[in-house]
Parts: sequence; structure tokens; C-alpha cells
Amino acid sequence: MKRLILMRHAKTEPWDESVDDHGRALTSVGHNAADAVAVALKTSGWVPDKALISTARRARETWGHLAQLFPDTGCQFDEGLYLASARIISDTIQRHHGASTLIIVGHNPGIHELSLALIRDAGAKDESIASRLAAKMPTGGTAMFEAGEEGNFRPSSFRLVDFIAPKDLIQPA
Repeated sequence: MKRLILMRHAKTEPWDESVDDHGRALTSVGHNAADAVAVALKTSGWVPDKALISTARRARETWGHLAQLFPDTGCQFDEGLYLASARIISDTIQRHHGASTLIIVGHNPGIHELSLALIRDAGAKDESIASRLAAKMPTGGTAMFEAGEEGNFRPSSFRLVDFIAPKDLIQPA
């Protein structure tokens, strides 16, 4: 693997007792954010060849928007990614080292914690990008990491290259 994309699902309806957490849907803001992130990834040349997606509705709906722009990406829904810790996400990545560019669509705090661990291990291309990511992984937030060469996933090899926050892509109405 040469590239890794870690994405938090887009903006979701608030939890209430009528819907279990696993079944929460995206809001209209979330749908727009997922579309905007998909365009930003494609425009910048970050095209995943494999996607691992949490089985939660909000993650599946987020991926649905990206899948429209990445129809050739192999996708696997993974129940183990639902609210997974950074360690579980890292272990999952280890098992899917055959991808050149892998995207994970999951949840906080695991996605954010893994992003921060990768920055601690390998650094960032730009410290201002790392600072923005360190401050917050918002819904729809997407961190892009790249290794110096193709190979198995070794966290110390994946340096932060860019970070997308949907608020930077969408103009307020």
C-alpha cells in the first residue's frame, strides 16, 4: 500500500431513542459534504482501489456518495469498523495490504486517534495541516497519508499529506 485515506462519516442526524445509533442517517448537510469530499479527493488524484466501510448506516451513506465517483473501487463493509478503536482500525488495515490506495470510512474517536498516531510516527508534509487535524476530525473530515514506497502497512511510513474538512469545501447558503 502506498496511500491511505482515513475518513470520518459525514454529518448525521442526532441520536434519539427512536433510532438506534447504528441506524442513524446522514443529514442534508452530510450528503452535501460527502459529495464535496468525493470531488476533492478525485480532483487531487486520490482514487482508492479498495474501500473498507463501517456497517453503520451513516458510513454506508457517506461511501455511497464517494462510490459514484469511484465506481471501480472494490468495497467491503466491515462490522468490526463500527465504533472501532485506533488499534482495531490499524489491525484491519494490516489485513488489507494488497490495495495501492485504501480508504477507510469509520467513526470517531478511532479515526481521529489513528490519524494522530500516524502523525506522531511519521510526521506531516505541512505542520499547519497537522495542527488543523490535531485540533479536530469533524464529520466528513478526511486525512490522506502516503508512504515513501509501496508495501505492507507500517504506521511509521505513512506521512500526512493533506486534510480535508468539509466546511472548507462548502459555501454557506
